[in-house]
Amino acid sequence: RYKPSKKKKKKKKNTIGEKQFLCFRNLNPETELKRYFGARAVLGDQRPRQRQRHFHRSTWLTVLKDTWPRFSRPGISMTLLESKDGQQYFTFEHSRDYQQVQFKFLDAVESMDPNNIVALLQLNPYHIDCLLQLSDVCRIQEDQEMARDLIERALYSFECAFHPVFSLVSGTSRLDYRRPENRAFFLALYKHMMFLERRGCPRTALEYCRLLLSLDPDRDPLCMLLLIDFLSLRSREYSYLLRLYQAWEVHRNLSQLPNFAFSVALSCFHLSQEEQTESGEREKLKQKADLLLQNALIMFPGVLMPLLDLCTVQPDAAVVSHVFFGPKSQQSPALAELVSLYVGRTHTLWREAGVLLWLEECVREVLQRVDSKDPLVEDCQNKRKQRYQNAPRNIHRHVILSEIKEATSALPLEVTTQPVMGFDPLPPLDSLASYTRPESCSSRTPLLRSEIQGKEPTMGGEMIYEIKLWKGTS
Repeated sequence: RYKPSKKKKKKKKNTIGEKQFLCFRNLNPETELKRYFGARAVLGDQRPRQRQRHFHRSTWLTVLKDTWPRFSRPGISMTLLESKDGQQYFTFEHSRDYQQVQFKFLDAVESMDPNNIVALLQLNPYHIDCLLQLSDVCRIQEDQEMARDLIERALYSFECAFHPVFSLVSGTSRLDYRRPENRAFFLALYKHMMFLERRGCPRTALEYCRLLLSLDPDRDPLCMLLLIDFLSLRSREYSYLLRLYQAWEVHRNLSQLPNFAFSVALSCFHLSQEEQTESGEREKLKQKADLLLQNALIMFPGVLMPLLDLCTVQPDAAVVSHVFFGPKSQQSPALAELVSLYVGRTHTLWREAGVLLWLEECVREVLQRVDSKDPLVEDCQNKRKQRYQNAPRNIHRHVILSEIKEATSALPLEVTTQPVMGFDPLPPLDSLASYTRPESCSSRTPLLRSEIQGKEPTMGGEMIYEIKLWKGTS
């Protein structure tokens, strides 16, 4: 019998032109590892994920581990503030008991003794800021496994507090970074994303980067736009990076960021080298890549010499002697910060022999355009003088979190001379605090370790009192 076909509803495109913003499968690193090594190598004799967790809430960001303390709600909840223009605005909230634990945590941080934070975590094994701060301590001591485990525990606690309407994949759920209760979620996602990238899961890390960008795309408090190009290149998602660039260039001027100017050109070059690309399309992409890289070098000449230096490449004598790429190409401190960040992060992507040959060709063409008085050269010079006067606070915050030495050394004095807390680096100047900390009690911190006497360790192993390194402030 004839069955009338159902009309398919057209999916509305989100803010970056993608039909579906995120995919749950791509948030799971096992998906990527299976693609590289096969399911048998990744899972081994493990049972399927669903069978292991009959009595636990199903989560997407992380999996409840048997080594973790027994989970009980720590006092975090999520509230829907409003729905507007197809977007839902949420916020995390702290109960009164959680607020009291938060005050103890701040006292412990001020004591400059990480053992006080360990003691507090024994009593409150799912307190978010304790988990974030101790994760940094473990990472400094090169205990990467424990550092990653603490971040995953924080994400599990957050996900158990999600509002029923809150969606990780829709791209329409918003969180305001100005609210202190929301910041820890941003930071936990960021740290988890960086662990994934170092673990060799760049595609999964890219998905988390997109998630962070979707939570507050207008303010972009952790400057994911300075990182998303690198993760796209690492995961070979060249077409995605081009789509993002085309969709956002009109209203965000992405070409004025050094990372996008160079990475978009590099994406076009890689696409032009792929075998599945048709010959006619290859030629077009190669011409486009040449023009984009030449324009990027003209706009940001200060990128070339540091990039070649980190790639251990000796530049040609004609390049070294030319004034355009010489010392006079130095940019403003704000632009130097962006350039140092890009070069320090992505120089490994430019070391391929084919990429270096292409870069050499474009540099020679740029020198010819400079010598022939191409009007674009003077135009870009004027733009560099007028723009990049002062970097916004979110860029400084991103540089601090990146821990890229080339970039952190370029931070201005007003940032480097103030204390920076790992659990809340450079808080927004227009914070929206829902509760305030009372005057600190001097007897509070010394009691923290004595309060847990007689209790079993709850960090999934030995109690880590023997922490000798501490980086509460920098």
